Amino acid sequence: MSNSKVVVVTGVSSGIGRAAAEKFAEQGCRVFGTVRNTAKAQAIPGVVLIEMDIRDEASIERGIQTIIAQAKRIDVLVNSAGVTLLGATEETAIAEAQTLFETNLFGLLRVIKAVLPHMRKQRSGRIVNVSSVLGFLPAPYMALYSASKHAVEGLSETLDHEVRKFGIRVALVEPSFTKTNLDINAPQAASRIPAYDDERSVVSLAIQKNVQKAPAPDGVATTIVSAALGAWKMRHTPKGEASLLRKLRRLLPAGPVDAGLRKTFGLG
Repeated sequence: MSNSKVVVVTGVSSGIGRAAAEKFAEQGCRVFGTVRNTAKAQAIPGVVLIEMDIRDEASIERGIQTIIAQAKRIDVLVNSAGVTLLGATEETAIAEAQTLFETNLFGLLRVIKAVLPHMRKQRSGRIVNVSSVLGFLPAPYMALYSASKHAVEGLSETLDHEVRKFGIRVALVEPSFTKTNLDINAPQAASRIPAYDDERSVVSLAIQKNVQKAPAPDGVATTIVSAALGAWKMRHTPKGEASLLRKLRRLLPAGPVDAGLRKTFGLG
């Protein structure tokens, strides 16, 4: 794939999405980045900001039509917009779970459905969905986030089977802890059940510590660019912890993986 591709990245106001948009622009791509509110968004050199709320089909349709009107095609779609939630499964309200899935799964699906007709027409394209190591290795007190990323993984593999005959491929990027506001400011389930207080506090502190010492989103952004512009493969784990966890999950028995995971989150 050449570097003059038309690339759409969702959720570029901060974090991984912003870093990825910057890297695509540096590669010479024509980049469109989506934000909920262009008036409040910071400009990104070489990136055209498009107002789009991925929870709203009409907003997505307007945004994609604006991009098509300007660029005539979309070669790469990167779904990086996402939200998180911390809390025991029992504490999580159905409404909170639905809100999380509205962005992490249904938002991604809405954007894919808006972009696919254009990719099918041009008979080429690459869709890169940003998942997480929690998409294959669930973590305590993050059940709904883990579930949403497992759903993204299943959707991506199935979709790849369905669209490859049109010259379109789908890939996953699975980062581990990354120093972004998403995790630093992670919302917690509103309901609190005292029986979970001790462990929830320990896990929350462990997450904060891991995020604070985690690498900036640049490495994940580099992996996203490679997944989008390089030779196709389904799964891409950024160098470091994410790649190690993928290998451990694949090669080690379940017991040691479970013990290691609990230790990471302070549950010993």
